[in-house]
Amino acid sequence: MGGDLAPREVVKGAVLAAAKMENVLLHLVGREEEVRRELAAAEWNGPNIDVVAADHVITMSDSPVEALTKKRGSSIEISIRMVREQKAAAMVSAGNTGACVAAASLLLGRLPAVKKAGIAVAFHTGHNPVVIIDVGANVYCKPEHLIQYGLMATIYAEEILNVKSPRVGLLNVGEEDEKGHTLAKMTHSLFNETRLNFIGNVEGADLFKGNVDVVVCDGFVGNIVLKVSEGLAERLFQLFASLVKDGIKSMPNAPGIGETFKRSFSAFESRFDYSEYGGAPLLGVNGNVIIAHGRSDAKAVSNAVRCAERMTAMDLNSRITHELQALSKI
Repeated sequence: MGGDLAPREVVKGAVLAAAKMENVLLHLVGREEEVRRELAAAEWNGPNIDVVAADHVITMSDSPVEALTKKRGSSIEISIRMVREQKAAAMVSAGNTGACVAAASLLLGRLPAVKKAGIAVAFHTGHNPVVIIDVGANVYCKPEHLIQYGLMATIYAEEILNVKSPRVGLLNVGEEDEKGHTLAKMTHSLFNETRLNFIGNVEGADLFKGNVDVVVCDGFVGNIVLKVSEGLAERLFQLFASLVKDGIKSMPNAPGIGETFKRSFSAFESRFDYSEYGGAPLLGVNGNVIIAHGRSDAKAVSNAVRCAERMTAMDLNSRITHELQALSKI
């Protein structure tokens, strides 16, 4: 029920995923009448989607913790409880991020040795995918939290995004070792003691140069970086589309030039399309939780389900637990 385009696009996305993943059973948790109406509109009658009734919905404007208390039996709470009770392998939501994080933290708990959960967002910069952690789950970090973020995001990049030996960078105001505030300096020193492929401090511009695979920061900074990047990309696409349109008008006699421009623009846009990755895993909780973008359309929802299925199949949490225990004590 969560997200700007819910429940229609969420249901459409579930239908797309169910058609491609016949061995996966999808539980659509929400207001039953609305969900079934959208399923009927999508003309779905397959066996691997069912509906779980939830009377309450936590909206984007609700206070996360307060809403979980006042709206008992919400779709977010029921979904998380299904994961805890092993009635579902993973939970996917495009709804209130804070409520998802709070519900997962309270009802699932953290994996052994994990101190703080973090949201890891993967986005394409024109080179390889770059994973940023954290983008909003934890705004008050200690050095040990950031070290664990680096490890968990490295495992995610390796197992889910197929990145070999991910290069880990600490987001800072300069590349020099001595740059930054106390948290950055302490974290930098600790990273050097781990077995991670730590390349040192990276600046904001490095995210788009293809020379780092995992970027570590606190949730306050990470969320700003993510939103600025999304806003800039969206505006650039608009400007580029306008220029292409004007260019086509100025060349009316060039055969096929319009279609060439359109194909080029489509290919350019797809390289930066957040929906390709679908959603962001909440790493560190004792269960598989995928937080999808609030503007997720059917394609993004379908890919978020695919990401959740792969996380489950790869047993990502077992590897995180094992490697955190093996990590040098901090």
